[in-house]
Amino acid sequence: MPGVTGSFVVADYVVFAMLLVLSAAIGVYTGWTARGQGGAGHFLTGSRKLTALPVSASLITTFMSSVTLLTNPVEVYQYGAIFGLLSISYIVAIVVSSEIFLPFFYRLNITSVYEYLELRFNRTIRLLGTLLFIAQAILLNGLIIYAPALALNQGRLCLLTAVSHSHGLRQFSLLFCLYRGWYGSVGLMLAGNLSVIIKAVMLQGGVGTIWSDAQQGGRINLWDFDPNPQRRNTFWTLTIGGAFGWTTTYGTNQAQVQTYISCKSVTHARVALYINLLGLMAVLLSSVFAGLCLYSVYKSCDPHTAGLVSASDQLMPYLVMDILTGYPGLPGLYFAAVYSGTLSTVSCTINSLAAVTLEDLIKPFTSLSAKQLSILSKGLSKWFILVYHIYAACYMNDLYSLFILWLRHSLLFDVLVVYVFLQGCLSGLVSGVMASVCVILGALVSTPTPEMTRPLPLTTEGCNFTTSLNSTFTALPTQLAPFTTSYSAKHVNNIHRGLDGWHSISYLYYGVIGTLVALIVGIIVSLLTGHREKVDPTLTLKREDTLSYHLFKFLKEKVSAAGGRKH
Repeated sequence: MPGVTGSFVVADYVVFAMLLVLSAAIGVYTGWTARGQGGAGHFLTGSRKLTALPVSASLITTFMSSVTLLTNPVEVYQYGAIFGLLSISYIVAIVVSSEIFLPFFYRLNITSVYEYLELRFNRTIRLLGTLLFIAQAILLNGLIIYAPALALNQGRLCLLTAVSHSHGLRQFSLLFCLYRGWYGSVGLMLAGNLSVIIKAVMLQGGVGTIWSDAQQGGRINLWDFDPNPQRRNTFWTLTIGGAFGWTTTYGTNQAQVQTYISCKSVTHARVALYINLLGLMAVLLSSVFAGLCLYSVYKSCDPHTAGLVSASDQLMPYLVMDILTGYPGLPGLYFAAVYSGTLSTVSCTINSLAAVTLEDLIKPFTSLSAKQLSILSKGLSKWFILVYHIYAACYMNDLYSLFILWLRHSLLFDVLVVYVFLQGCLSGLVSGVMASVCVILGALVSTPTPEMTRPLPLTTEGCNFTTSLNSTFTALPTQLAPFTTSYSAKHVNNIHRGLDGWHSISYLYYGVIGTLVALIVGIIVSLLTGHREKVDPTLTLKREDTLSYHLFKFLKEKVSAAGGRKH
């Protein structure tokens, strides 16, 4: 029964520090042994000589941050295991990226994806794309850095309780500059989830009990095919919306493209993407089951509703300190996993920021030597992060963070994939931005009702605990009830119509709207204004680039050879 949880003990501090120092030491050792081995190209892309395994680890950790460990289980806790269907979108995204974007960017032999914009259109479009990426990366990093600060505050780690959040964030922003331990990060994230899962299974009496609790609580809601775009999590929002988002992440995001073009061949890059897919699945599915464990433990007393945590993002850290306090070192392991996920994500993002700044904003306008460019690229990686954006992240609400994610998921896809002519590119970009901004700003005013988001029942009826003041607290039998048809029929008709309905669509469709509007407008404008322009065929995808073409050709030759032998 939840109440006052424990705090870090000496063993937790030791495990936490040792794991992070070990991961950082890997990065320091790698950087030291590689010193002098090439210029900026070696620092940013490994001189394109890397193999599949290390690249796959980097791909996994680039966008599997502390946010994944903290929020995915809570999403399942509040809305059900249907969130696991996001794995389908992972498969679609990796297949599309492997077939279309990977061979295309690898053949172009460029470091910055925005260099393609200049080759295809002009330098102005390239600079616009670069500046948009820099802005969203800095803001997104602020949110990612703030997440472990929130978690560690719940864990009562002295770094963030003995001093203010802002002082702790300063120390954190210095630490990630040393971090390069990709392998350690993947292992730590899985180990952190597994430590919670194993203890919860033991505590609840087995996997069967957790599954039974989840079924009784309505959390096993895997097959919801409601096509209503206002619904938060359905089969369609998770697969279609998720596929759009993750395809643009792996297909056109600078951090991911820069990582997989570091491989020594397209084959190695493809293998890296598919190994990365296995890692994504493992992290997601472990997070889903961790969410079921979270519900099983707190099915009778929701800590957030009871006021034991100030934000839902603190539920997993609260669970850790509640059930693992008697196992010295395990809380330290979990919080090290949270920190590790953030460090790896920020490390990769900083490297991509350095790459686009060097390639798009410095090299085209200067005549620096290779040695000077190498020194400058390393300097950019060390000093790119500014403290002010961390403070700004403290005041961002959830919808503003969605706006940042939309920039990452949508803008590059709008520009890089379809448009043939400059006028179509510009008009599509502007229209896509306007459409998405209208939807997101409208969502600030017209938020989806519970009838659309459908949070699952949570209760405080079983709460009976002792506070830190040694007084007994018994919660009133309050319960967050699920939606009711008697209320929803009239209420939804009144509220979700016209612009209100447009603004209340699922968060997973934000990027889809911007992408489709930009795509349609861009194609129409291109057809009307650019029919006489010619495009360099090397700047478009060729059928020879795709693996499916070579597989089809191979099978056709085999069939022809077999037919020839029969005759």
